[in-house]
Amino acid sequence: MLENYLPVLLFVLVGLAFGVVPFALGRVLGPHRPDGEKLSAYECGFEAFEDARMKFDVRYYLIAILFILFDLEIAFLFPWATVFQEFIAAGAAAWFVFGSVMTFLAILIIGYIAEWKNGALDWE
Repeated sequence: MLENYLPVLLFVLVGLAFGVVPFALGRVLGPHRPDGEKLSAYECGFEAFEDARMKFDVRYYLIAILFILFDLEIAFLFPWATVFQEFIAAGAAAWFVFGSVMTFLAILIIGYIAEWKNGALDWE
C-alpha cells in the first residue's frame, strides 16, 4: 500500500529541491556584503515621505474591477473564435451562434458606454 505513494513522495522531494537548492546555493556561494544602502527600503530611488499603509482612492479599485470585468468578457471570445469555423461547416447553427455572440458584444458595449457616461472611467 505504501509503495503506491513513493512516486508522490519523490515528486514532492524533487519539487522542494528545485525550490530550495538554488536559494541555498546563492546564499552559500554568493557574495554577502550588506551595508546601510542595501538594507534600506527601496522606494523608487528616493526616501519614503509618507506612511506605506495609506488609503487608496476608491476609484483605483473601481478602474481595476472594470478592467478585470472587461478583460474576462473579452476572453470568452477567443474560444468562440476558434470553433466558429466548425459551426459554419455545420450549417444552420452558425447563425444562432453568431447572433448570440453579437448579443453578448452588444450588452458588453452598452455596459461600457453606460460606465463611460456615468464617469466611472474618469480620473480627476
